[in-house]
Amino acid sequence: MKVTVLGCSGTYSAPGCACSGYLVESHGMKVLLDAGPGVLGVLQQHTAIEELDAVLISHSHPDHWVEVPVLRNALRYVLGVEGLPLYATAETLDLVSEISHEAVAPTLEPSVIKDGTELDLGPLTVRCSRTDHPPETLAFCVDDGSSRVAYSADTGPDWSFSEFGAPVDIGICEATFRDGAPNAIEAARSPVGIHMTALQAGEMAAAAGTRSLVLTHLLPGADPAGSAAEAASAYGAEPMVARSGMVLGT
Repeated sequence: MKVTVLGCSGTYSAPGCACSGYLVESHGMKVLLDAGPGVLGVLQQHTAIEELDAVLISHSHPDHWVEVPVLRNALRYVLGVEGLPLYATAETLDLVSEISHEAVAPTLEPSVIKDGTELDLGPLTVRCSRTDHPPETLAFCVDDGSSRVAYSADTGPDWSFSEFGAPVDIGICEATFRDGAPNAIEAARSPVGIHMTALQAGEMAAAAGTRSLVLTHLLPGADPAGSAAEAASAYGAEPMVARSGMVLGT
């Protein structure tokens, strides 16, 4: 399985880095996980838009989905493609439909997913797990029969890759905050989960037996080396830090 990081910036795009988007490829299938601002342009550096087999969106926060209506425009008005499966939460699909101003189908084939949903995408199986983040947010685990890649989407510390059962080979985990930073302290006071620190991401990945950890969703201007060191102190190994164009393989 091959995963290309199309964008990994948290909350808003950093210079030279789009928001969340990951292209997963295996056995000829091409699946897009999240489509934040800027992702569609980067996607075309790695594959043609019309070669996508499915799109999965984790939740309704705009840094994870707002390229979907643009994708729909490209497919409908320029490329003449219909029937691309779109899987997302009910709230996200409502927003996509509202912003598009016209019926999303037949260009996209929308389907609601939720906690516990399991998708059979040809040679790939995708499991969905509700994370610790408002609004309804889903993490994804993609299994091609020989390896497993998990993507946390956005989550607070009360969720884990262990929700997917057997340890994952590559865990792409958000690490928005640094331990002890003002935004992390404020988030910790919230009655619901918001985001993880790099330390929490390392702790969670270690407890879940994650074989390889990739930190993502860092805020623009964050220090990647500092986040990696913080996560490593709990993970017990050096994690990778996502960057645009990075290719991960299992």
